Amino acid sequence: MRRIIWSVAVASLFTISCKNNELKKAENAQQGVVKSNITDDELLDRVQKDALKYFWEYAEPHSMLGRERYHEDDIYPDDDKHVITTGGSGFGLATILVGVERGFISRKEAVKRLTHMMDFLEKSDRYKGAWSHWINGETGKTVPFGKKDNGGDLVETAFLTSGILMVREYFKNGNVEEKALAQKCDQLWKGIQWNWYTKEGQKVLYWHWSPEYQWEMNFPLEGYNECLITYILAASSPTYPIDAETYYKGWTRNGTYLTNKKQYGLSMYVKHNYAEEYGGPLFWAQYSYIGLDPTNLSDKLIENYFNLNKNHILIDYQYCIENPKQWKGYGPNYWGLTASYSRNKDGSVGYNAHFPQNDHGIITPTAALSSFPYSPKESMDFLRFIYTQKPEFIGSAGPYDATSIHYNNWYTPRYLAIDQGTIAPMIENYRTGFLWKLFMNAPEIKKGLEKLSFQSPKYGIK
Repeated sequence: MRRIIWSVAVASLFTISCKNNELKKAENAQQGVVKSNITDDELLDRVQKDALKYFWEYAEPHSMLGRERYHEDDIYPDDDKHVITTGGSGFGLATILVGVERGFISRKEAVKRLTHMMDFLEKSDRYKGAWSHWINGETGKTVPFGKKDNGGDLVETAFLTSGILMVREYFKNGNVEEKALAQKCDQLWKGIQWNWYTKEGQKVLYWHWSPEYQWEMNFPLEGYNECLITYILAASSPTYPIDAETYYKGWTRNGTYLTNKKQYGLSMYVKHNYAEEYGGPLFWAQYSYIGLDPTNLSDKLIENYFNLNKNHILIDYQYCIENPKQWKGYGPNYWGLTASYSRNKDGSVGYNAHFPQNDHGIITPTAALSSFPYSPKESMDFLRFIYTQKPEFIGSAGPYDATSIHYNNWYTPRYLAIDQGTIAPMIENYRTGFLWKLFMNAPEIKKGLEKLSFQSPKYGIK
């Protein structure tokens, strides 16, 4: 559902009235209670299991991929229960791998379902190998995200491909069925024409291409935002790669995306697009790093990507502590601004990209929960608070997408794949580095990172 937020004033994608909210609050308060003496590991297991439900129990029933949204109040715009999201499904693949590794679901059942998913993706509409942002889960046909956004979406494709590669790496040395699954993943990856999206050889990647509208969307991928993984994958492609010049001229804007600015004494390192004062929504520190390990990762311009992301998270945290707009509830146990469902001025549900310069009193649980690698104490404080003190904010698939203590404990009983899908993977990367190891050890990724002059001593990338 998310397209990159290019301005501070973000229009809601839709507005829907919630029904029986007070009744739902009472029900959740009874069902979601967690005892305060629960251990940290038990809490981490609990939230990872809950997030897995979104992609395992609530998957789109035909494709078995991640539904764009799941609403417990059963209110859907345009009856889109069969709309699947490409990027969110990529996060879902990573979530399923976490479920297998943790023993939450069986390896055999996961292989069966993942094989079905890859077969569906192979037959779905593709545009020079890239998938569209939304796909009809029943037919495999493109569901336009907007009038001219009816073709390939390279960024959503990158998020999906990151998950596909991790599935390949996890199962490639397994039994016959697992090796066959890995082969399907490999073929999907090799079919993406990343270099086509340079718009006839320009030294920058473009977000969209449509057979009908060609390049009319005209969104070059320039940093800094959530799109780094797109360049990493494009450079790593064994079939349709881009060169290093495209990365440095396009993504880094010839190096001009660097900054000496600090906030709360923390270096920002890069200029965040349209959010240079405090940094953008926290998903910018999460989406590209489901598989890409930022630990001691560097390139020609950035000395340490982990510090870049950590400071982004902690600046958001410190902003919520400072709480200049005096929102009730903001503090060390309740923080985190990112794109999610939101609350409109009339109390109805909308969508917005929350960050310090666009703060509307809405705390999105995925913001803190998907930040565990960078802020383990602060994220654990949030996790413990929301599960033990705010049971009304917890639904059948974990914390709801958007909450607000300020507005009388308001929440929307709804989930979005792109938000729910980063929770289990990033928590697992904090706990074991599981997904980071899978992705970073893929042979093509190592070569691609070396091509771009990245270094990662942990993985022998020099």
